[in-house]
Order: sequence, then structure tokens, then C-alpha cells
Amino acid sequence: MKKIPFILFAIAMVFQSCSSKNSVANIEVDGELKVAHIEPMFWWIGMKNPEVELMIHQEGIATYSVTSGDKRVKIVSDENSDNPNYKFIKLDISKAAAGNVPLIFEKDGQKFQLDYELKERNLDPEKMTGLSSEDVIYLVFPDRFANGDTKNDTIEGMLEAKSETSLGRHGGDLQGIINKLDYLVDLGITAIWINPEIENDQPHESYHGYAATDFYSIDRRFGDNDLYKELVHKAHEKGIKVIKDIVHNHIGDQHWWMDDIPTKSWIHQFDTFTKTTYRATTLFDPYASEMDKTLMADGWFDTHMPDLNQKEEHLATYLIQNNLWWIEFSGLDAFRVDTYAYPDKDFTSKWCKAIAEEYPNFSFFGETWVHGVVTQAFFTDENGMNSSHDTNLPSVTDFQLYYAINDALNNPQGWTSGAAKIYYTLAKDIAYANPNKNITFLDNHDLSRYASVMDGNLDKIKSGLSFLLTTRGTPMMYYGTEIMMRSGDEPDHGYLRQDFPGGFGGTIDKFSESGRTNDEKTIFNHTKKLLNYRKNSAVLKQGKLMQFVPQNGLYVYFRYNNDNSKAVMIAMNTHAEPTTFTTNRFNEQLKHYKNGKNVLTDEIKNDLNKKMILGGYETIILELY
Repeated sequence: MKKIPFILFAIAMVFQSCSSKNSVANIEVDGELKVAHIEPMFWWIGMKNPEVELMIHQEGIATYSVTSGDKRVKIVSDENSDNPNYKFIKLDISKAAAGNVPLIFEKDGQKFQLDYELKERNLDPEKMTGLSSEDVIYLVFPDRFANGDTKNDTIEGMLEAKSETSLGRHGGDLQGIINKLDYLVDLGITAIWINPEIENDQPHESYHGYAATDFYSIDRRFGDNDLYKELVHKAHEKGIKVIKDIVHNHIGDQHWWMDDIPTKSWIHQFDTFTKTTYRATTLFDPYASEMDKTLMADGWFDTHMPDLNQKEEHLATYLIQNNLWWIEFSGLDAFRVDTYAYPDKDFTSKWCKAIAEEYPNFSFFGETWVHGVVTQAFFTDENGMNSSHDTNLPSVTDFQLYYAINDALNNPQGWTSGAAKIYYTLAKDIAYANPNKNITFLDNHDLSRYASVMDGNLDKIKSGLSFLLTTRGTPMMYYGTEIMMRSGDEPDHGYLRQDFPGGFGGTIDKFSESGRTNDEKTIFNHTKKLLNYRKNSAVLKQGKLMQFVPQNGLYVYFRYNNDNSKAVMIAMNTHAEPTTFTTNRFNEQLKHYKNGKNVLTDEIKNDLNKKMILGGYETIILELY
């Protein structure tokens, strides 16, 4: 295992060979074939930004001058770092044609040529659709969802093989996801967010994907770059969008950079290991100390996750270009940006702008695992709090609404707790320019599973799902929530990410109805019916939201359109005991309609002015007409 450096690196003078065949280029020096990292390994003509910066890694490369052998390609800049084994070459390709561009390197009469490939564009950015509140996202943990190719479970030469332990690799892969796309279509899913698939060649816990060792390669235990591209294509054929999970904040300590760091400032370094404080409030606290701000932004997540310094100009360019590369290469639809609160804020703003300018209809949202609506909204675009700083981020993961629904169904009713927690959280939507873009959820890969949080109570589980799929925002479901998958008994993240039964062989297959218990069938059928209803309901996908102040644990809200021609009424009883209520308090909406149809049971309610009865933790959804 590589030694983890926390003090300034002694720059290695010995060339390190590439860990990924994708970023290897063959060059010839006086007849001798050598190898170098070239990233990005190819680019496209016709991009809105006519420049691309190449990072070349080769022993002593900084001592060479470089010229373009193609008059149509201009070298804008040729810069070296404090490591003589790196060169950063920026090309102007605005007048270039597809094909190989000869780059001529020379020193003391010695010359060699590197042919850099430029391709025709794959995508028409205007035809991309991105995500919207019309979608429902399904979060897939690739190692734990389905094993579609057992031949890649263990790869010779990689640091971690298949294991039965909770934190080991279980063998799930991209082919497994491809094989289950029809299951997702039937369920009613329109988008899949896949936890990171890029190479994580780490000795321990490499299954989770958040410690990258190569930004340009799919982990071979999941498949390869071409299979990822095929997954995107096949998902699109079935009407499913694909979201790629990306990390700007940190890498794995086995990343090839760590053998020969591009520059001393590439990562944040301290005299001793220094961890982040996780206190996002320090970024906007008017009274915060500079020390607290620095520790929050520059501290490491863990000893095996070096913290990247996005203020380093070449690193910032590298990360932006890498993300653009994956969009153009694969045709994916959106990014989820991990640990969004931690990278440099000027960089994240620049990143958002660069992605949006190149792909105006592309979507991206940031993970903001923080506490408080103000803290969460601080990272979003046009929030009114950043008069001197435009974040350019259109949406975030809505942890505040996640906390609220858990509070509503598990805590006593109070002035600000229970059902009132939902009310007050949504009332603070004034902090967002467009709260409908927020990604809402009941659980995810870092949280206890929803069925466990609700202690297996079917009514609570159904009620939470009903809320998720009818409130404002773009809902996301964690894989297995539809079959009541539980968290394990052990206190590590691996037990939040268990194998989907049936995805790895065995006698029990919960992808199939015959493999589910009666309770699992109840939750699956509830989810499927509501998902497919939502898919065809304009007011649930795009309509306005009106909520009424909760009373005695009863929370009522409406989704409706501008002319009140269509509406859906949702009434939640967040008490364990049944409740009876009159509807006259809601006449502001009900006066426009005579009847209602129960979306889940198809029962017709002919008189909306009569009393309604809800069972303990029951939620009713009425389509009004």
C-alpha cells in the first residue's frame, strides 16, 4: 500500500506507468517506444469552448518545447509545474478538423511526435432534456444491485477481490443494471442515479466508488467505458435517463497521481492528518473564523481520501474537462455532485457555468448533507443570500425535507414537530429560486433504510412513499425501498447497501413477484401504482402546491394547476390512532370540484363535503374532478 503523505511531497523524478489503458499514448523517442499519461486522451471538434488543455505525464517532459504540426491547431499555452514530469498544453481547436494532430516535442536536437486525436461530436446539446420534476430517480448501488457478468467479479492485478464481507466487493456490475432495466420501466422509474462506477483500485472498501484512482476509466469489475456507454444507450431506448455520480472533493490514496503528484499544491496538505469539520455553516457565517473556514473546506474526509485543491488552476480545468468528456462520450443526462459543500466555492461556481454553457439542457444537482434550510439553500443559485457570489447550482439533495418526513411519522406532534415539521420546512421554500428542482428522498446509500426507520410499519411506509411522490420536487428512491429492504444489524455503511435479493443468484428473487412476501407485495404494489399514476399526472409533476397548517397531526395539501381544472388532494394522518375530520377548512381548493377518486384504491368519493376518516398513519390521495 502507498504511504499516505500529509506533509509536502518530495516530487518523484522517476516516471510512473499509467494505471489505465484509456489514458496511455504511445510516443517514439529515437526509435524507442515509451508510455505517457495523456488526459483527456481524446477530444471533440465543434465544442462551444474551442480550447482543450492536455495534461501530459512523462519523465522529464517539462524540459521539452512543443509545437503543433497542424497549422489549424494553435498552442495557446505551454506550462510546466514544480514537477518536471508534467506539462500542461492548451490547444485552440476552433479551426481544426477531426483526425490526429501531431504535437512535436523537441530538446537539444532530439524530437518526438505525439498524435493527439480529435473526433467529431457525438451529441447535439439542444436535443438533450436533462432532469425535471417530471422524473422519478432510482438510486442504484452498482456493486449491490445485480451481478450480470461473473467473469469480472475479481480482476487479476487489482487490489481487492470479491468478498462476502459487508464492506467487500460483491460482484454487482453495469451488465446487471442493464439486465434489470425492464424491471425499472415496469415499476415506473424514469431516471437512474448510479453511485460512482469509475476505477477505485483501493485495498479496502473499494466497492463504494467514492475514492477514485482513475477519473477516465470505469472500474473493470463493473465493466468498461464502452459498456457504460451501452448502458446509457439502452436506458434511453427504454425511456430512462442516466445520472452519473461525480466527486470533485477528494480521490483515493491509490490514485496514480499520488505516486508522482502533478504539483505540490494539487492536494491540501498539513503537518499531520487533518480532517474536515463538516461545518458547512462556516462558509457563510458572518462571524466565522478563517481557521474554521479552512478546516471545513481543506480538511480531508478520511486518511485514505486526499483532499483536492480546486484553487489550483490546472486541476480545476482537469476536473471540468473530465466531466465534459463523460457527457460527450456517453450521452448521459445529469450529474449528482458528491460532497458539494466542501470544494472551493469559486471552482464549483465556475464548474456549474462551464457545464451549463456547453450543455444548456443538461442537469446537475449537489449533495448538501447539512442541517437547516438556510444552510442548504445557501448553495443554490439566485437564493438572495449570495449577493457577491453566484453559485450557478440549480438544485440540491433535499435533506431538510428528509428530516421532516421522518419527524412527522416518528415524533410526537408539537408546534414545530411532527406534521408541523413538514409544514415549516416547505414554508421556507422562499429560500430557493426553484424548490421544485430539489431532489427529495426517504433514504439513500448513506442513511438507514426507510423500512428500518419506520420499524417495518406498513402504514408508515406507505404514507411516506405517498408523500414523497406527491409533494413538490424531483423524487428519488433508493434501490430496494419498493420491497421494504432493511438496514443490517451491523454499524457500518456496508449494511446500508445490501445485495438486492435475486440480483446475485440464490433461491429468492425479489425482482419477481413470486419471490416477495405478502408485506413486500403490499409496498411494491403501492409504489408501482403511485409511480405510474404520477407519470401521467401533470399536476403532480408540474403543478403548484398549497398546504394547510396541520392540526392534531393531520396534514393536508393540494397539487393543482393554474386554472383549477385539475387537482390532487393529499391528506396525511401522522397519528397512530384513526382520525375523523371535516373538509370545509379546505374549501379554498375543494370548491372547484364535486368528486374525488382515490388514486390507490380507485374508490369514488361523490361528496367531498362529508367527513373523512383516516386510519392510523394513513395517507389518502384523491384526484379531484
